Amino acid sequence: MKSALLQLNVSDDPDANLETTLSLLAQAAAQGAEFILTPEVTNCISTSRDHQNRVLQHEGADRTLASLRAAAADHGIWLLIGSLAVKTADADGRFANRSFLIDPSGEVVARYDKIHMFDVQVSETETYRESAGYRPGSKAVLAQTPFGNIGMTICYDVRFPVLYQALADAGAKILTVPSAFSPVTGAVHWHALLRARAIETGCFVIAPAQTGTHASAAHRTRDTYGHSLVVSPWGEVILDAGNNPGVYVFDLDLLQTSAARAKVPSMSHKRAFSGP
Repeated sequence: MKSALLQLNVSDDPDANLETTLSLLAQAAAQGAEFILTPEVTNCISTSRDHQNRVLQHEGADRTLASLRAAAADHGIWLLIGSLAVKTADADGRFANRSFLIDPSGEVVARYDKIHMFDVQVSETETYRESAGYRPGSKAVLAQTPFGNIGMTICYDVRFPVLYQALADAGAKILTVPSAFSPVTGAVHWHALLRARAIETGCFVIAPAQTGTHASAAHRTRDTYGHSLVVSPWGEVILDAGNNPGVYVFDLDLLQTSAARAKVPSMSHKRAFSGP
């Protein structure tokens, strides 16, 4: 199955970001991609909660979601919107970091809210408190498609292997990890973590990512690592998008999943144990 991921460098302007994403989506579809994936926070990257409150919408009113659903239907493709930042009805005003799987008729067939919040200090000058602006999800999501079951995750989730084991045990053949990864941690952990999740589960791991310095009109910018990856079930990196935004096409052959699991059937070798 010919597939494609979009590597993006979004700003804090959802309308401008949507225009770019729609253009790249059309390019990917024109190259024959039947399954297309975008990164985390496809609609807006911002370090200002005030700005987010001005430009973000609730899911039902979100222009990015509506336009990408229409585009999926127009092109007749499956589309994983890596995530959108959307408003919620929560009393504390926190947003949701929500991934959407769209079918070729433009319908939302699965939603996943990021479970693990990125609350870390990665250097003396780089600190994140994702939970201050976003409320965590609590439910793992396995989406069924005609070409294979998809375990939906987002970015920092990749550091919690029990989630990926549960998705694989439930029948996932593909694991999606749309991301906006820190350059500091990305340089040392990104490839290792994604390859490990593929090897442990015998799944394809597809990780479309944000890249570069993200433009901001009125507040502090942030940088992301790039290097969108596709990792085979055997743990081989079959696509590394480097640092440039654009369309990256690859072939998805799910026969590799059963082949990898037959070589090292660790999924069926798990045993209960006590302690420590």
